[in-house]
Order: sequence, then structure tokens, then C-alpha cells
Amino acid sequence: MYLNKAMIYGNLTRDPEKRALPNGNSVCSFSVATNRTYNDKDGKKQEQTDYHNVVAFGKLADIMGQYLQKGRPVYIEGRLTTRSWEKDGQKQYRTEIVADNFQFGASAAGAGVSAGGGNTGPADDDKAPAMPDYPEEDINPEDIPF
Repeated sequence: MYLNKAMIYGNLTRDPEKRALPNGNSVCSFSVATNRTYNDKDGKKQEQTDYHNVVAFGKLADIMGQYLQKGRPVYIEGRLTTRSWEKDGQKQYRTEIVADNFQFGASAAGAGVSAGGGNTGPADDDKAPAMPDYPEEDINPEDIPF
């Protein structure tokens, strides 16, 4: 059995571009930035940013094109694909995540909303839950008891 699954959570780097294919289906494309923090060989904290191209088709493309916007956090599930074409006699390649599902990330108010949901609770539940206190320092794997 083979597996091709991609899951990313990051911020949109630009507004989604929505267009129609010749057969009438919708397609939406955008990119998402993800950050990774690590310690280099000298022990200094470093941050690396990666950019991921995302494309969606059909109804999902319509929803993404309507509600996503630059700077918003988003969770994307999909599969990796690489397409190729020729431009000026040179072969070009582009690796993308073809989205199967997505969820909106936390909004500016701090509450998360999923693609199929929203706030369905009573007005008293509008407050976002308090964030737990996470330690400031990195966790040392040798301190984990298992």
C-alpha cells in the first residue's frame, strides 16, 4: 500500500487566486508559509520558513476563494503532486499540495472555526478558552520518562 498525505498549518502569504477551468470547474491556488524553530550546532535558536503551494478544485476551491485571505492561519490536508510543463524550451516543475480538506486557523479574536462549522454555542460561550501556560525553554528529550 502507498501513502501520499500532506498536512500543514501556517499563514497564507497571498490572497487566493480563483479561476475557472475550460470544463467549468473552479480552481483556487495560494501559498502557505510554515515556520520551524530549532537550535543550531552552537545552541543558538534559529527559525526557518518554508513556503508551500496549494491548489484546490471544485466546491472546496469556491469556499477557499471566498473565505481565505492573506495573513490568515489555515490547516490544509491533501496530497503532494508535481506537475511539469515546457516554457521557452526549458522544462519547468512545480510541487503542490492538492487540498482535500481544510480548517480555518485561529482568528484575531483567538477562536478557531472549521470549514464546516462556526460558533454554535450560546452567547455565554463566546469567550475563547484560556491558553495553558507552556514552558519558555525547549523540552529536553532526555527528561521524558519513556
